[in-house]
Amino acid sequence: MVLVAVRVRFRGRVQGVSFRYYAKRFADEYDVKGWIRNMDDGSVEAIMEGEEAAVMKVVELCRTGNPNASVTDVELRKMEDTGRYSGFVIR
Repeated sequence: MVLVAVRVRFRGRVQGVSFRYYAKRFADEYDVKGWIRNMDDGSVEAIMEGEEAAVMKVVELCRTGNPNASVTDVELRKMEDTGRYSGFVIR
């Protein structure tokens, strides 16, 4: 199992459409740890850690799985896996 950590920025219609709640549901389902928060510029930022396939699945579900959102851009940067998160929280 390969563990990864990523910082993700989602842009588009991602605030005011329950985006963070869908992301938490997806993360919990795939045992991905970290957090997600709204940003002042209208985007949503997340730190996600876990098994690589699970993290990438959650990123993809965030991009396509919320019927109220419209994600136009996903910026993803790999980070060092810290293992410091015990769950996935909305900030």
